[in-house]
Amino acid sequence: MRTTALQPNMKDQLTLYVFVSVLFVVGVVFGALLVNALTLDQQQNLAGDVERFIHHIQEGALQSDGDSYWDRAWFHAKWLLLIWVLGLTVVGMPLVLALDFLKGVLVGFAIGTLVRQFAWKGLIFSLASVAPPNLLAVPAFLIISVSAISFGLYVVKNRLLGRFGTLSQPLVAFTSSAAMMLVIILGAAAIECYVTPLLLKWAAPLIAGVSAGL
Repeated sequence: MRTTALQPNMKDQLTLYVFVSVLFVVGVVFGALLVNALTLDQQQNLAGDVERFIHHIQEGALQSDGDSYWDRAWFHAKWLLLIWVLGLTVVGMPLVLALDFLKGVLVGFAIGTLVRQFAWKGLIFSLASVAPPNLLAVPAFLIISVSAISFGLYVVKNRLLGRFGTLSQPLVAFTSSAAMMLVIILGAAAIECYVTPLLLKWAAPLIAGVSAGL
């Protein structure tokens, strides 16, 4: 009986993971396509920002230190904390989905901008800059999002509608998931501060050669 009762829950969890992942991917595609909607002046401004960033990298201005690490860690942690708070409110579930979509848009826009300006070399540069921290950060955000939605659905079904069930166990599970994802987020911040700068120093000459010929 216990195994049978768990099967629908596992199926619901899998459905949520698929839905949230697809929503993120749609956001990535939308963000990449959004680059084409920019005006010529906006595209030129973005290209200028990228060139200045590359010059900073080549000049060694991109430093890895404790302050920058905690800045990035706090930036990611605030995103995770927001999802956790929205999950607690129950009515914030649609906003959790909106944040997942927005995260995809930001990633897609960053990659799309580099690819549009620098073709395949821009893709390599995006793999060196955007991909490494997000390999940890994105799954962490998707996992905590599913946990937040699952908690909200539990509250709706078992407390608001059914008027039975305890909140302590689901709340502890939700908060524990958030704590574990926070550890992963800290790891993503470490990659962004200590690994990504090394990759950028390697990839910057590729873009610098292209931008010099523009």
